[in-house]
Amino acid sequence: MTIRTILVDDESLAIQGLTLRLQAHEDVEIIETCQNGREAIRAIKTHKPDLVFLDIQMPGFDGFSVVSGTMDIEPPLFVFVTAYSDHAIKAFEAQAVDYLMKPVDEQRLADALERVRQRLADKKQVQEAERLRNVLAEIAPDAMTSFSPDDEETIASSRYEKLINIKDRGQIFRVDVDSIERIDAAGDYMCIYTADNSLILRETMKDLEKRLDPRNFQRVHRSTIVNLSQVRQVKPHTNGECFLILESGAQVKVSRSYRDVVARFVH
Repeated sequence: MTIRTILVDDESLAIQGLTLRLQAHEDVEIIETCQNGREAIRAIKTHKPDLVFLDIQMPGFDGFSVVSGTMDIEPPLFVFVTAYSDHAIKAFEAQAVDYLMKPVDEQRLADALERVRQRLADKKQVQEAERLRNVLAEIAPDAMTSFSPDDEETIASSRYEKLINIKDRGQIFRVDVDSIERIDAAGDYMCIYTADNSLILRETMKDLEKRLDPRNFQRVHRSTIVNLSQVRQVKPHTNGECFLILESGAQVKVSRSYRDVVARFVH
């Protein structure tokens, strides 16, 4: 799979340097280079690239303005490249795949491209599955009955996040979703618990649920989500409630409204 790429930087030397480093990656095709934000927005809308390496500080439209200016189309993946580390938090809030410091380190570039490849592969899988279903619906509608809800859930699973960027205490933490044990809501903030850390994410539970695979993450209380793969024991409690004992030893109360979740562990 060729990664059609645009480079955006107001410094020609920076574009030349990144071009040289990208030559080591045969699947990356540079289709355009731009030296300001306005050029970048036009090029992105014209060429519809897979990936954009984007400088942040540029005259006129900065990098974040470029991202905003492409929201009316299906945007490409963005990797920010800049000399200023203080933009890192905002870059991840803009859902950038990665954030590279100038001069670009070859290993960090390779790591960023690997994340890009994974994102594109996941996207392609979902698109191809949807295209196949649309074709089947037209030419063999009876065949669609062979798709069970479990099949549909499996097809859609790659839409869900595998890594979540969390801004906490002035730092960016890249959290592997599978390592999350439980999530507690506190208004518009989420407390994310892993085996060895607890982090605060500013997001509603409703929005966060959309990013997590429901086969693994289930609401067990109106303010608690649990990673079901972390459950090691179920302890009955009064009034139809119970507690889930997690891998870390933490106990999570399951309210009666969500007791169907527990049924997964007692059959």
